[in-house]
Order: sequence, then structure tokens, then C-alpha cells
Amino acid sequence: MFRDRAEAGRKLARQLEQYRSAEPIVLAIPRGGVEVGIQVAGHLDAPLELLIVRKLPFPRNPEAGFGAVAEDGSTFLYPGAARRMPPSEMERVKEEQREEIRRRIEVLRKGRPLPDISGGTVILIDDGLAMGSTMRAAIGLCRGRGAARIVVGVPVAGARTASDIEDLADELHVVEMPPYFRAVAQVYRNWYDVPDSEVLELMERWRRSRNAPSGD
Repeated sequence: MFRDRAEAGRKLARQLEQYRSAEPIVLAIPRGGVEVGIQVAGHLDAPLELLIVRKLPFPRNPEAGFGAVAEDGSTFLYPGAARRMPPSEMERVKEEQREEIRRRIEVLRKGRPLPDISGGTVILIDDGLAMGSTMRAAIGLCRGRGAARIVVGVPVAGARTASDIEDLADELHVVEMPPYFRAVAQVYRNWYDVPDSEVLELMERWRRSRNAPSGD
């Protein structure tokens, strides 16, 4: 059990110590992955940026999804789930989420482009893996942009999803893998949906800390 995302991030960061010398770029998936990513990037003294990915929800059951799309268009679809939707409805959902991606790039990332990750080590961070669709799409984006090594780090995951992600990424690090996994929230005492305002505050605090002059 983690007290909150900050504690989870600190525990995950210790597992990722081995990547410090690789000079990685940490890409956190908002909104829940931001605090975790800040802890990891701070521990590794690595640059941090937000990678925007969105789940593709079923219109009548938005808690469930049939896939995910990343900001460059990289898309993951569950084959069985996708067959349950008419193509026109599926495309409508995709466009809605692409619009939300554009909004988040402007609001949460202030319109900044993603950093160049070609030939480098990328550490993808979220606050946990449930079905893992957004992480699959994020991995697809990083592959498409030529990352030499893709490391996925999360505080919690179910065993089956972890196995699937391990096959796609170069390496996977999970702090807790509960035997009876139901949802990411089950391992956090203080769990809530992170608002845009908190992401902006966290990232502003992060930028200030990185730009602060070092003491003598």
C-alpha cells in the first residue's frame, strides 16, 4: 500500500537507479503519472516531459475501453473489443479523444513539442497499469520516434498486463504486483482523479526546482 503517488514514485525511483548513467528522458502520462514521474526524474536527475495518451472509451460504458491513442496517432485496439463497435462510432470516439489530446498538449504542456528521443533511453511512467492500453499506445509512439531503449516503470500492475507490456517494452519495472488485482486505486490510501490544475502546479514546481541556482 502506498500513501499517495509521491510515495509510490519514490519507491519506483529507487528501482530505476540503474538507468541514471544512461541519461534517460522520463515521459510521464498525465494525469495520474505526473507526480510519479516527477519523483523518478528528480531521483535520476533526468529531464521530464508529459506524453499525452488517451484511452478510447466505449460510449455507453466509459470506464471500459477498446484501445488507446497517443498524440502522434499511434493507436492500440483490442481486436475483440473493436469488433463490437460500428466503424463510424469508433471513428467518432477516436476524434473526440484526439481533440482532448490537442487540448492537453496546449493546456498541460503549453504547446511544447515532445523532446527528441531518437537513439536514447526513455522511461515511460504512469501511476499503474490496469488493462494497459494507454501504455501500449505510448510504447508505439516511442518506437516510432526511434527510441533505442524503452523502459516502463509503474508502482502497480496486474500480472497478466505486466506480462503483455514486458513483451512490448525493452524492460519493465513494477513495485507491487498484488495477487488479487482489481484496480490501480486499490494500492493507494489517498487516491483521487488528478485535475488539470494540479498537473500545472506540479510541473511549474518541477521547472522552478530545475532552474534554481545550486548553493555553494
